[in-house]
Amino acid sequence: MHIPDGFLSTPVWVAAGAISLPSVAFYARKAQVALDEGRIPLMGVMGAFVFAAQMINFPVGVGTSGHLVGGALLAVTLGPAAAALVMTAILTVQALLFQDGGVLALGANVFNMAIAGVLAGYLPYSYWGSGSRRRAAIFAGGFLSVFTSACLAMAQLVLSGVPIPAALAGVSLALFVVSALIEGAITVAVVSSLQRLNNGWMRKSEAAGRPRLAFVLVAACLIGSVGALFASSMPDGFEKLSEQLGIAARAWNLFETPLMDYEARFLQPEWLRKSFAGLVGLGLIYAIFLGLGRTRRGRLSRSG
Repeated sequence: MHIPDGFLSTPVWVAAGAISLPSVAFYARKAQVALDEGRIPLMGVMGAFVFAAQMINFPVGVGTSGHLVGGALLAVTLGPAAAALVMTAILTVQALLFQDGGVLALGANVFNMAIAGVLAGYLPYSYWGSGSRRRAAIFAGGFLSVFTSACLAMAQLVLSGVPIPAALAGVSLALFVVSALIEGAITVAVVSSLQRLNNGWMRKSEAAGRPRLAFVLVAACLIGSVGALFASSMPDGFEKLSEQLGIAARAWNLFETPLMDYEARFLQPEWLRKSFAGLVGLGLIYAIFLGLGRTRRGRLSRSG
């Protein structure tokens, strides 16, 4: 679902960036006000977990794979503002360090997954999340998050002048529906597991009610370092669509890094290349929010 550079026309990626930049700034300010310092480590841990989970592709159809996006999961655990900020950090690290999603197209990917996707994922939970339909609301949020992001990505291709035949659009939407259903099921399972760790973890007013962060962080490390070795090598739904549209060859990178495609190419053997890259990525995500927490503490101490 990450759009690479070369797929979108200049007006489209510029417009997406112009919308995403102030939106992320707004959510950053809102998250800073809404979150107490004690929950900032949770942002880092959940960001690391979602980053690691995105590395695990699973089959969703013939010759097609999918992976957890995590917008609804972050929205339910952190709230929409903090979730949008965490997802933006994930997408930025993926683009700059791993060339997963274009640098110029980063604004479009942020809009699709970190802004619209997170809000769509949080909407059902905001209405029904506190009642008996809570699990159904979380499932619906996972579904809507992925399906909304996928539809926006397709719409941006069309706006960029890429014609999508009706038959191919229908097949692609069907595959996105399958991925969205799996996203909903995984989101419910992860949220239920987190709640079993600590039943008070979603009480936003209780910093002490957060999950046992070490356990979740260890799970993220195992997923990123070991689980990625067993991920499907088939293209995801959006990559498959680009191949069928004949635009896959348009993809290009603004620059290259040693960790391109989630592989530390300077290491041997192959399993070590993938494991090292995964650990670097999730470690960086966690470090970003660890630094945010320290910066916040410094500002509070100076103002106090």
